[in-house]
Amino acid sequence: MRVKLFIISLFSISFIVAITSNHLLIENKTYFIALGLYWLFSTLYSHLAVIVKKGKVSMDYGVTYSLSIGLFAGPLGIFIFETLYRTTVYFIRKFTKTADPDEFLHIFYNIGSFALNSSIAFFIFHKIYPFFDAFPLGYWFVIIILVIIMSLLSDFYLIALFSFMGDIKNIKDAIDFIKSRNVLDMGKIAFSNGLLFMFLLNQQWEMLVGLFLLNYLVSRSFMEKNQSIQHKVERDKFEQMAYTDFLTEVYNRAFMDKTMNELNETGEKIGIIVTDIDSFKRINDTYNHAVGDHVIQHFAATLQGYLREDDYLFRSGGEEFTIFLRNRNYNECVALAERMKDGVRDNPAAAEYKSYPIQIQHTASFGLYYYITCEAVEIKKAYVYADQLLLKAKDMGKNRLISKNGVSDLPLSERFTNN
Repeated sequence: MRVKLFIISLFSISFIVAITSNHLLIENKTYFIALGLYWLFSTLYSHLAVIVKKGKVSMDYGVTYSLSIGLFAGPLGIFIFETLYRTTVYFIRKFTKTADPDEFLHIFYNIGSFALNSSIAFFIFHKIYPFFDAFPLGYWFVIIILVIIMSLLSDFYLIALFSFMGDIKNIKDAIDFIKSRNVLDMGKIAFSNGLLFMFLLNQQWEMLVGLFLLNYLVSRSFMEKNQSIQHKVERDKFEQMAYTDFLTEVYNRAFMDKTMNELNETGEKIGIIVTDIDSFKRINDTYNHAVGDHVIQHFAATLQGYLREDDYLFRSGGEEFTIFLRNRNYNECVALAERMKDGVRDNPAAAEYKSYPIQIQHTASFGLYYYITCEAVEIKKAYVYADQLLLKAKDMGKNRLISKNGVSDLPLSERFTNN
């Protein structure tokens, strides 16, 4: 009820100010030309405004042209414009089914606040402009002052509304709300309205229409770029979700297949490691699957800790992981795989079992195949070779690394190691 009373009071004050001004300051023909142009482009621009909801109030963030027509036509002229423009936007939103439940009440707030602010700016302008007229850029200094005053008044109205609704509870909240206003938007409003007012005074309709169109095209371009960026962010987020293993948060098998296709044409030397936890079924049978999941997570984190930014780690099976080591020679890949193997063995996983903390000692076996992409063997075949080397490591007693250097220009005696 207090919100409604405040809005109706704001509208009533602006209406009284408009009526008591008695008449338009310009001839009717000139005013109606200006009114038609402002109504057309303001309505067009309303589709580009960003609507932000706070509490029960919707705020449109966008350039407003109220100041210029208010300075030109006076309180009655701005009240007529705001009434026509806000009513048109209301019916458009009702027709397109984008109106809020309290949209009709918002009309009165928008008409009242914008018409009253522009009327106040009108009176201030005619009081202080003669003192600045003689100074260089004095006109623009006055316009900037008016925009600042109007912005502070708008903030005061909204702070009052949010206080009634309980969204603003103290002075700090009010100050933070005022600080959230964008200075660049205020500058755009000041210079747009300053130029428009000059064109109105000189009845330069072509220039006025040109500025309207320029503002519209720039705003629409900016909005479309923002939407494009937002869509890319959303696509990247969904792609990340699609390519991320939910348990370990490393890449999944789908991303491994995608990466294989990309790397297969690079011609680079890659160390492909396939590894899994030894006797993992025994861990699940001894404890439970929740403990097993902790071990898998710990295993993945341990492996990740040894990798560089350009390497890849994938969860390619239940407790099986695949690693692509890049920009290393064969001996470096073997040494790194050895360190991984020892790190897994020496770093037990922490878990909880029957409400007690436990340490799960575990080991892993590794198969490493090193080769150059784009040779006779494609990367998916190389992955199979690495997997076969892993199985060989398992057969030979687990907790070991079996590797092969598949680079064709090395002697056969240097292509195999057994650790």
